[in-house]
Amino acid sequence: MAGIYIHIPFCRKACHYCNFHFSTSLKLKDPLIRAIMKEIVLTEGKKDAIIDTVYFGGGTPSLLETEELGDIISLLKDSCDISPEAEWSLEANPDDVSKEKVLDWKNKGINRLSIGIQSFRDEDLRWMNRSHTAMQALDCVRSAQDAGIGNISIDLIFGTPGLDNASWQANIEKALALSVPHLSCYALTVESQTALSTMIRQQKKEAPDADLQAEQYLLLMGIMEQSGYDHYEISSFALPGMHSRHNTSYWNGAHYFGFGPSAHSFDGHSRKWNIADNAAYIRSLDADRVPSESENLTETQQLNEYVMTAIRTSAGINLERVRTRWGGNQKERLLRESATFISSGKVLHTGNQIMLTSSGKLFADGIAAELFED
Repeated sequence: MAGIYIHIPFCRKACHYCNFHFSTSLKLKDPLIRAIMKEIVLTEGKKDAIIDTVYFGGGTPSLLETEELGDIISLLKDSCDISPEAEWSLEANPDDVSKEKVLDWKNKGINRLSIGIQSFRDEDLRWMNRSHTAMQALDCVRSAQDAGIGNISIDLIFGTPGLDNASWQANIEKALALSVPHLSCYALTVESQTALSTMIRQQKKEAPDADLQAEQYLLLMGIMEQSGYDHYEISSFALPGMHSRHNTSYWNGAHYFGFGPSAHSFDGHSRKWNIADNAAYIRSLDADRVPSESENLTETQQLNEYVMTAIRTSAGINLERVRTRWGGNQKERLLRESATFISSGKVLHTGNQIMLTSSGKLFADGIAAELFED
């Protein structure tokens, strides 16, 4: 099985915690869609694997006209071997979601929505410079459900200045009251060269509190576990049977094709990525050239990538897979280098798996880095 990722870099305006390196002008919309479709046509190997998941992401794919979305979906069905049971996901902004529009998406083949709620509190949304309101955040989920799409994921942000633990718990409980089967929850991060980093540096915005973020993450894990959700990846919680197929494929190292500016592709041994500049991307596709670069991953890079993605999941690192793929010496090395984390209670070793504990999840990136092969 393989996947497809369509990167649609449209956005009304960048919110404070995002960083967009491409034009957000909708004047480029029509030629950009044509360029993406041409890239799909020009890409070889599309029929070499059954496609199990198609994901429309990036800026705001929900800004696509229904006809444009339908054209891309029809082209994918004609040029790829897509499973009849494939997961077709679309990222959406709350203010783009209505019952009528969701019905259109559903009729085109979309069967899963990922909605960027971020918060059910107006003060948080204003702080993040989001264009929707708390009421729209609630209404859009109900509209999608009324239109017949129940496979919904919502994004929530914690650790924003002004969000105390009680308010964060209320945010989680509102999400649970909507009966959405999947939540993706992220700590506010400050990326360099963003509006937020500049405002914090100029003391126009308050920096996030790392200790408070840790408290809110632990609170989140406890509530979701009590509510019957699987914490199947660092930021992802789902009811049994409702894990994101697209994301799970990525964490498991599945092959995928990426189309659009900045999109990445992976075939198990090499990675390809398209240029980020919309205008240059369009010009290149107008000349029937896919504007991309690629690299072949060394054995060490492939191992480190597996460690980085697997440690983030509830399944953890499969030591038998490591032994089979990279050799017994690498299995023993991982056991040896994880010993300190095991003794401190951050990593659990059971059978052929090493996985993060609840406290270890607070240090996932650092632990992964310590387990990398030099």
